[in-house]
Amino acid sequence: MNKMKKSILYSLTAVFLLLYVQSVYSAIKLPAIVSSNMVLQRNTTVVLWGWADAGEKISIKATWLKSVINLAANKEGSWRIEVKTTNSNAPQIIQIKSKTSDIILKNILFGEVWLCSGQSNMTLPLKGNIGQPVFGSNVAIAKSRNPNLRLFTVDRVGAKNPLKDVEKYTAWQQASPESAAVFSAIGYFFGKQLQEILDVPVGIIHSSWGGSFVEAWMSREVLSTYQKINIEDANLENANRVQTSLFNAMIHPLIPYTIKGVLWYQGEGNSSQPKNYKKLFPSMVKDWRTLWGIGDFPFYYVQIAPFLYGNKNAFKTNENTAFMREAQLQCLDLIPNSGIAITMDIGDENSIHPPNKKEVADRLLFNALNLSYGYKTVGYAAPIVDSKSVKDGGINLKFKNILTGLYSKDELKGFEIAGDDKVFYPATAKILNFKDVFVISDKVPKPVAVRYAWRNWVIGTLYDTNLLPASSFRTDEWDDATHFVK
Repeated sequence: MNKMKKSILYSLTAVFLLLYVQSVYSAIKLPAIVSSNMVLQRNTTVVLWGWADAGEKISIKATWLKSVINLAANKEGSWRIEVKTTNSNAPQIIQIKSKTSDIILKNILFGEVWLCSGQSNMTLPLKGNIGQPVFGSNVAIAKSRNPNLRLFTVDRVGAKNPLKDVEKYTAWQQASPESAAVFSAIGYFFGKQLQEILDVPVGIIHSSWGGSFVEAWMSREVLSTYQKINIEDANLENANRVQTSLFNAMIHPLIPYTIKGVLWYQGEGNSSQPKNYKKLFPSMVKDWRTLWGIGDFPFYYVQIAPFLYGNKNAFKTNENTAFMREAQLQCLDLIPNSGIAITMDIGDENSIHPPNKKEVADRLLFNALNLSYGYKTVGYAAPIVDSKSVKDGGINLKFKNILTGLYSKDELKGFEIAGDDKVFYPATAKILNFKDVFVISDKVPKPVAVRYAWRNWVIGTLYDTNLLPASSFRTDEWDDATHFVK
């Protein structure tokens, strides 16, 4: 063999060996949510993580860090590192290198990160759906361009076991007419206003699915303490109603991405089982917080809005969603660091997706501003009945959360009163001294209980002076009450 042939052979062999060696090593893989354009929670410890070959050496260089971080993947091929962030508003860059990878993440911001989850009222996009508008959407979309507001969407996928990464998603994007129009309306309105008020970048992660049950958003470990888990033969085309499936595919892969808190709008799917929901929902929140491992982060949620639900005069527990609204209100005392947005005045009789999504986002925002960001002069807590007393043939109600008093735009409506027979009659109600409500009916000479807005469909009329509506409520605990029918 002449020298030229030998040289060519050696060269080809070297190339082959190089390609072989490179093929032995897998490239570093990052979770979908760790990417260019992301928002990292500011001035705290965040987690960067991913996958590589077992034992592979990795270096991480970031523009805000003084030194390079060196680490190695574990024997399962996973790696994870905690990194401190700052309050800088400048765009940042992260470089992640190994033998076979050189990943550069650009245009990263430090700011406030919130996760939005739940069912269809959280899913409803800013542009609305066919026949289902979002009030103010056209102007909001036109004004949506904002490089300091970033949006990430987890698409609807179910799984029978926890996934390492989301399977379908829309990667981090800057807010624009194109990206905002198809994003959660509540998530967008909340994020836009929070960004403007705090004057810092904001990242909103949206992961919801219409018609979903709370059981679908719970882990197997926690849900199994309440009910038998049976998903092996489940049809994941209807994953929104399959136990643990949405947690597995749409929440688990996001952990441990550091968030400030969660916004939640769900309950319609469980509305016929309020007592069960009162157990499951707080357990879900506790489990999420445990898995994230960053303490009792804020959890602000929306009470389901009034809607016809098929029976205008339904009064029984499994037919009347007022019982569900009551359970959601009571969860405030069961979930630490939580807040609720009451929607008694902005429901829609004929649509389960009321169009006043900005008002819902506003009320979530008021919770966040007051409880999470120290804006103590911003009212956030709606009036809640505190006590009752019988006097002058009627019942006097006292409330908490009314520093500036009670208010009604027009005549108070929706009040009913009952005696020992547990039959409720329509009643007259009026605000006394801007702080009490007096309820009376000539049909009930010896009243013992009051209910307000205790129907599927009703328009709330009782507010505080911040125009935050009171929830439907009752002063009794009867399951067998009835109402007077003419």
